[in-house]
Amino acid sequence: MEITLKYGHGRRTLWLPDGSGAVTVLEPGRTAAHPEAALLEAALANPIGSPRLRALVSPGRRVAVVTSDVTRPCPSARLLPLILDELAAGGVRLSDVTVVFGLGTHRPHSQAEQQALAGPTFHRVRCLDSDPANVVRVGTTSRGTPVEVFRPVREADLRVLLGVIEYHYFAGYSGGLKALVPGVCTEATIQANHRRMTEPGARTGNLDGNPVRADIDEAGRLIGADFLLNVVLDDAKRIVAVVAGDPVRAHRVGCEALDAFGRAAVGRPADLIVVSAGGYPKDLNLYQAQKALDNARHVVRKDGILLLVAECAEGLGHHTFEEWMQDPGGPEAILSRIRREFVIGGHKAAAIAQTMQQAAIYLVSALPAARAAAMGFRPFATLDAAMAAARDVLGPAPSIVVMPEGGSILPHLAAQAG
Repeated sequence: MEITLKYGHGRRTLWLPDGSGAVTVLEPGRTAAHPEAALLEAALANPIGSPRLRALVSPGRRVAVVTSDVTRPCPSARLLPLILDELAAGGVRLSDVTVVFGLGTHRPHSQAEQQALAGPTFHRVRCLDSDPANVVRVGTTSRGTPVEVFRPVREADLRVLLGVIEYHYFAGYSGGLKALVPGVCTEATIQANHRRMTEPGARTGNLDGNPVRADIDEAGRLIGADFLLNVVLDDAKRIVAVVAGDPVRAHRVGCEALDAFGRAAVGRPADLIVVSAGGYPKDLNLYQAQKALDNARHVVRKDGILLLVAECAEGLGHHTFEEWMQDPGGPEAILSRIRREFVIGGHKAAAIAQTMQQAAIYLVSALPAARAAAMGFRPFATLDAAMAAARDVLGPAPSIVVMPEGGSILPHLAAQAG
């Protein structure tokens, strides 16, 4: 059996000879082919819990359209022209529209990256990265999160949120008001919200009683959000579901659409999970690729092996994450530290540390081997070498689960509730 796994802008081939053991390949579900344009137009024409966008605006109103940065697969270039058409139909001038790329704690974009994200819209309206140095405080949530938001977003008369809905390892799902929090907020806001990742209910694919998502939604309401356009993508980054309308109600419908597409049951914990983060931009750095690793850990047996395939062309992706990952005390020290001091970047290291306590992590990446090994990974230059090493530990015929799109599918044990 040969299985192709995405790796950066290229691919790597996983070869499983006869007698390799039981192999299960988990991929997002397939849907009937529908033209993207038809899906988008239908969603915008029939918004959930909201008037049509063109009915929400009027001439002279200033509009901020908030969308994702380069680390997310949101197809902003395909969504923005439709949003501009809706705004124009309501009488909004292009000079009154600002597209904001929500960076959260990520690095700023180059102009070329902004242009690639915005597509033809880049030359039609003002495009900005969010800037934590130019913010206004709008209040505090009931959980104590100070809400500090990028000033051009807050000062707009109307806010439109774009995004892609995927599984998120403690907010439950991406998308929705996450475009605002953490998208266009300060590190203080993000840190206060994300520290709730250690609380019960903050887990992948869960919204009910999720303290992180509840805090995001409350903070988003303080900022103000008027309209949402979110999509679900397949493994080829084609749009397979679209929701539009009220930023919370439409998002929840979108999460249900993802569940129909992205949940998968496994009969028993596997000895070996081979998981690709899904290629660029999901494996741009280890900070982003961690999400696929977290999804995979749900179905690996105790003391099994997780083999992560992620190029990480930009290295680790966050300075604090890098510092925490190099703690000489290993996973135990990292987890003890996160309980004492919650820090953005450290939270990702803690999530990886938790996974390392469950299973060994083999890593096929472009990271220097010595650097990866110092962080507790077992590094390999090729998939063949990693698989050979795994068989040396597990035997010649381990049970294997392969996840070619690790960030887009949520596996669970069949005995557990979905």
